[in-house]
Amino acid sequence: MTALFRSRIISPEVRPMLCRKCRLEIPDASVYCCYCGIRQKTDRKPKTRGNGQGTAIRRGRTYEARVVVGWKEKDGHPTPIRRSKGGFKTKREALEYCVKLKEDNGLARRKTPTLQAYWNSYKKSEMTKLSYSKQTAYKCAWAKISPLHYRQIDTIGIAELRKIVSDACPSFYTARDCKILLNHLFELAGAEGFVSKDIPSYIVLPELKEKERQVFTVDEQKALWKLYESGDMDAAIPLVMICTGMMPGELKSLRVENIHLSEQKITGVGLKTKVRRESPIVVPEDILPVLEDLIAHAKPNGFLFTQNEESWYAAYYAALEKAGCRRLEPYCCRHSTATRLAITEGIAPQTIQRAMRWSSTKMLDRYAHPDTSDVVAAMNTIKKVE
Repeated sequence: MTALFRSRIISPEVRPMLCRKCRLEIPDASVYCCYCGIRQKTDRKPKTRGNGQGTAIRRGRTYEARVVVGWKEKDGHPTPIRRSKGGFKTKREALEYCVKLKEDNGLARRKTPTLQAYWNSYKKSEMTKLSYSKQTAYKCAWAKISPLHYRQIDTIGIAELRKIVSDACPSFYTARDCKILLNHLFELAGAEGFVSKDIPSYIVLPELKEKERQVFTVDEQKALWKLYESGDMDAAIPLVMICTGMMPGELKSLRVENIHLSEQKITGVGLKTKVRRESPIVVPEDILPVLEDLIAHAKPNGFLFTQNEESWYAAYYAALEKAGCRRLEPYCCRHSTATRLAITEGIAPQTIQRAMRWSSTKMLDRYAHPDTSDVVAAMNTIKKVE
């Protein structure tokens, strides 16, 4: 009869209670087996450690730490690959050592780095290859997102990024710098699998409200030349920038040793970009006498102009006032150079790119400013078809 109960012929619904050790039939609700005496119910304590954290096994008077580091197939069944170390006096010591066993086998969970950690890495590597002005812009952008500095990068969401950039950067260019910087940092974190590198791309930039720069007209340039020829050296400041395309900071740092009159070029004063630093400034023939005059009146330290910015700007605006010109910013001189080459003289964009020391001809769209008369003249080239 016992064998019948052991067989699988009888359905589970009518199968009697069997001893968990000897497998003989015993009365229902028995606490002990009437044959072998084994207790049928065991009071197990609830698990206090999660799966994969390792375990401690008693070996005589000591304990052994054991962890599963992987799986392999053996005889068609998955078999755990274990690592262990024994000799621990207490169970606690063995369990604590399980963490080291996992670390030694590359199984310890990596802690998510903070945004500050990726900024430190980016600042010491990729950012060093950028221009000084761009590095300064990114440092300012980093300061604006200070609430995120010590946050684990995987806890930063799209909505929070949008709000912080929107609150800290109301203008287009500062918000753009923050967005580009965050893109770089999230790309580093994405390469390590902590976040999606595309999260900063969802930052919405404010509308660009930029007024188009004005340029010096032909009559204003003639007035400046007339003022210079009358002996006013202040007029040399706007004239040199209009004729060479120099930036204000480049002209202020100009020294006698940077000027090579025989070769019609100026070197060693380029600012901001690598192209401008490495490319010479080409000097047109008509401005060479002005540079000769400036060299003759150069400062004892070799600079052509005063190093006091307030005095330099005062001389520039004084020249405009005396010549009867509009009060245009010094950077409008560089825009006037590009506009004259492109619109008035019709020079090829690739040649203008070299003259203005740009990295791309796309900059011409920003620097050339045709007026209505230029458009009318261009349209008048369309003649009646005979």
